[in-house]
Amino acid sequence: MKKHRALIRAIVCAVIGVLVYVIGRNLNLIDKVEGFQWSWATFLNAVLILMIIFAVEGLLHFILGLLKPKSNRLRTLISLTKNLLRYAAILIAICVVLRIFTVDIGTILAGLGIIALIIGFGAESLIADIVTGFFILIDDQYNVGDIIEVNGFRGTVSEINVRSTVLTDVGGNVKIINNSDMKNILNRSNQVSKSVSEFPIPYETDLEELEKKIPALLDEIYENRKGLMKNKPEYLGVDKLDDSAVVLRFLVDVAESDIYAGARALNHDLFIGMRKLGVEVPFPQLDLHQK
Repeated sequence: MKKHRALIRAIVCAVIGVLVYVIGRNLNLIDKVEGFQWSWATFLNAVLILMIIFAVEGLLHFILGLLKPKSNRLRTLISLTKNLLRYAAILIAICVVLRIFTVDIGTILAGLGIIALIIGFGAESLIADIVTGFFILIDDQYNVGDIIEVNGFRGTVSEINVRSTVLTDVGGNVKIINNSDMKNILNRSNQVSKSVSEFPIPYETDLEELEKKIPALLDEIYENRKGLMKNKPEYLGVDKLDDSAVVLRFLVDVAESDIYAGARALNHDLFIGMRKLGVEVPFPQLDLHQK
């Protein structure tokens, strides 16, 4: 439903526009506005124009949504174009409706220039968002589809708008950040990431004997996970000595989008593989010594 929202909006506007046109023609009200007056004729003409404008905007929005370019740069431009279309439709609608009511748009625009100057001093954040968004696009800092991290939030860029950037994390949580707040960005899209597994083994385990068998186990894991892992998992050695276990550290190269899936797969295969080697994951233990 969300995917076709723009098309539905266009159809609804078009239907309303047709109904207004038919009613206006039957009542001889369409195109009979003379001078500045509030009448049914003025109202119907205004509604008809509005429906046409928003029907066209909705249709263009839907057509752009059908495009599925592989390039993140093109996806970014499409996202921005959709956003600009919405603003442009609203601006054109306002100007056209004012024109129907025979309001002098030139005089209003001149007055708005002075008002905009006054408001501009009180809307520094709005201007900063727009200007920063412009430089984000020019500098190609990130695009729609890129995986970035900002202020501790890691997610995929789903939209880049005139004022804000929309991020969606792996849990489906959506975060909207003003463009002026997009600082210290870590773009992970084009980098190879490392999934890490910290695997505990009992203190009773013969570590030297186990380390002789680990390479073969890692070879087997890689053969079964070639679609996910970019190379053979690496054994780094003993990471720490916990209260009830010796913790071994493993890592493997994966795409940034698979960093969590890679860790889950590595944990899963290590658990099964270690069991086959006779190594069980220890549970917390407490030794009591009584004098």
